[in-house]
Amino acid sequence: MEKAQTLGVRAQQKEKTRRALINAAMNQLSAETGFSSLSLREVAREAGIAPTSFYRHFRNMDELGLTLVDECGLTLRQLLRQARQRIDKGGSIIRVSIETFMQFVADNTAIFRLLLQERTGRSREFRKAVERELEHFKAELIEYLRDEQGFSARLADLQSDAIVKIVFSAGADCFDVDDTQRLQIAEQTIQQVRLVARGAEATRRAKVE
Repeated sequence: MEKAQTLGVRAQQKEKTRRALINAAMNQLSAETGFSSLSLREVAREAGIAPTSFYRHFRNMDELGLTLVDECGLTLRQLLRQARQRIDKGGSIIRVSIETFMQFVADNTAIFRLLLQERTGRSREFRKAVERELEHFKAELIEYLRDEQGFSARLADLQSDAIVKIVFSAGADCFDVDDTQRLQIAEQTIQQVRLVARGAEATRRAKVE
C-alpha cells in the first residue's frame, strides 16, 4: 500500500511538472515570439526545473509543441460541444458557437496564434498536426449537419469546410484588437456563416448538389 501511494505521489508530481512546462511555453508565445523561437532552457527555467529534467517529460521541443497543438484543439472542441448542448435551452447555434470560439481566441491568443503559424510552418509534422485538428472540427460539424439538420453528406461537407475557413480566418483577425472590435468581427462572422447556411439550405431545396 505504501509503495502504491509513493508511486501515486510521483505520478502526480510528474504530471504537475509536465503541466508547468506546457504553461511556461504558452506564456512565452507572442506576436513577436513564435514557437520555433522558444528556448528549451528558457521554458525549463520558467517551469522551475533544470534543463536536463525537461527530457523526462518530452523528447524534444517539437514534442512539446505538438502537445500544445493537441491540447488547444481538444479544449476548443469541448467548448463548442458544450455550446451546442446549450442550444437546447434556446438560442442560435451559429451565434452561440461563434461567440464561444471568439471568447476562446481572446482567452488563448498565444496558443491560437501557434495553430495558425504552424499550419504553414516549416515542420511537416506540425502542419499535419494542425490539419488534423481542423479535420476534427470539420468532422464534428459534418456530423451535426447530417444528423441534426438532415443535410446530405456532400452538402454537409461543403458547408462545414466553408464555415471552418471563415471562422478560423475571423479568429486571426481578432489578434491585437480591443473588445469592441472583437465584437464587430464576431457579428460579421455570424452573418457570413448564416449566409453559408442559407445558401446550403437553398441548394438542398432546389435539389442541386
